[in-house]
Amino acid sequence: MFDVVVVGGGPAGATAAEDLARSGHSVALLDRDGRIKPCGGAIPPRLIADFHVPDHLLVARIRTARMVSPTGRRVDIPIEDGFVGMVDREEFDSFLRSRAEAAGAIRKTGTFIRIVREDGPIVIYRDRATGEQCSLRARIVIGADGARSRVAAEEVPGGDATPYVIAYHEIIAAPEGGGYDPDRCDVVYDGRISPDFYGWVFPHGGRASVGMGSMQRGFDLKQATADLRAAHGLDRCQTIRREGAPIPLKPMDRWDNGRDVVLAGDAAGVVAPSSGEGIYYAMVGGRVAASAASACLASGRASDLGLARRLFMREHKTVFRVLASMQNAYYRSDDRRERFVSLCHDVDVQRLTFEAYMNKRLVRARPMAHLKIGFKNLAHLSGLVSAVRT
Repeated sequence: MFDVVVVGGGPAGATAAEDLARSGHSVALLDRDGRIKPCGGAIPPRLIADFHVPDHLLVARIRTARMVSPTGRRVDIPIEDGFVGMVDREEFDSFLRSRAEAAGAIRKTGTFIRIVREDGPIVIYRDRATGEQCSLRARIVIGADGARSRVAAEEVPGGDATPYVIAYHEIIAAPEGGGYDPDRCDVVYDGRISPDFYGWVFPHGGRASVGMGSMQRGFDLKQATADLRAAHGLDRCQTIRREGAPIPLKPMDRWDNGRDVVLAGDAAGVVAPSSGEGIYYAMVGGRVAASAASACLASGRASDLGLARRLFMREHKTVFRVLASMQNAYYRSDDRRERFVSLCHDVDVQRLTFEAYMNKRLVRARPMAHLKIGFKNLAHLSGLVSAVRT
């Protein structure tokens, strides 16, 4: 009998397992292993500090972000007084799982099948090595098994109805020379690359992640990525691997079943709208799920599992609402995307955007700047300001 079984060994699940093990709880971490999630790999300085990420996991430090409009106009935004870290998910996720194991979590490798109950939840899974069905008894289960989570679909109301973007990327050997900059990430807002999200070129040291995402069913993600590579002179680079997966677009209204299951990370829908950033929020989600599980184990009150969502939303709800509003306003057409890139020329927008990104909270230190941005935003959306800058 474990205190907690964590289903899923990505950043959310590994963080939850490590926190619980360090708190003295008996924990099993069930993961399929071998799967690498498609991800640009960007992490902010706050994540590096809060979760003690060692320098050797950073494959690049980004100093400039380039926004590319549908007409090919480029806006370079310097990242002042900091950087955006880049990690390769293959190495990063493996490190987090190993760290959880070192803290005392018991690793199990296999595929989740279902939860049954007999004096508490029992996680049924298929062991990867033997192919046999095995079971793990627990007092609480944390579902951290990603977007379209099977734990969420089975156990939590609304868990089978979270909207998502399908993301696809290719890890390639980074080119030498040309227009490629190993210290710059490119974000491409172009309906030909993605009709409702964006494309990206993110350096990973000797490699790069090139990809895009879309909610449109039937949209050819592989062809769009090929077009993106060609447009950036990356079509001749060696392709190391290809990956695709869903990314949720909205936090679920409920993260627990009111009994013995709580969700974390993508399973709970905590990916930032507009940017699609998920690693930081997954790890925060894992931490608050661990806190909620620990509280429930101590009190015996199933209602304490609701702490996970309340703790997360207390700090991040406003940021998520602002980013969702921005996505709804600017991602709907190429004209709107052109205006968004035009807005990115503004120095106040640039500074506040990256201060908020690196610190993971809205910056309130300059109220006049916020007011100016509000007026500029309305002017761009209404067409009072031309999207084309000379």
